[in-house]
Amino acid sequence: MTSHHEFELSVPVGASDHVRGAEHAPVIVVEYGDFECPNCRQAHSAVQLLLERFNERACFVFRHFPLEDVHPHALAAAQAAECAGGQGQFWGMHDLLFANQAHLGARDLHRYADRLGLDMGRFTAEMGDQVYLQRVREHVQSGTASGVRGTPGFFVNGRIVDVSFGLRALFDSVEEALHPAGRR
Repeated sequence: MTSHHEFELSVPVGASDHVRGAEHAPVIVVEYGDFECPNCRQAHSAVQLLLERFNERACFVFRHFPLEDVHPHALAAAQAAECAGGQGQFWGMHDLLFANQAHLGARDLHRYADRLGLDMGRFTAEMGDQVYLQRVREHVQSGTASGVRGTPGFFVNGRIVDVSFGLRALFDSVEEALHPAGRR
């Protein structure tokens, strides 16, 4: 089986990834996303539908790909999500950031952390020290190495999926991964 390695996930899903859904699902959907990207916000709703539809058969991993040149708040938002993750609230922050996409300033991020009941001293210190900056940069590097050029960048079982014509392609790819052609 030959395929272009540049369209494969360069860093496999591992223990440090944030996984939503059944961790041992046969299909793993990975998104490289940016909290300030309107298309990622639309994809957020689609992913929730996808997890409901494929219930135990698919899980979802979110990795950061802040487009700093176009989205001035994306990098801080990514770090806020990781700080929340350090306190077991990655997905809570992830959802709040997409729900409040127009409000991602420093004050807003603190408000969301407070709403999630995070230890605010720790959150403020970690944001100030940019404790998770390196992790976010590693996500961007792995995304770039995997062929991600913009957001959202999706992979189904390690293979890139072109969603430029709509998120229907994502559902089709998951279906295909669950029922390879000829085995229906």
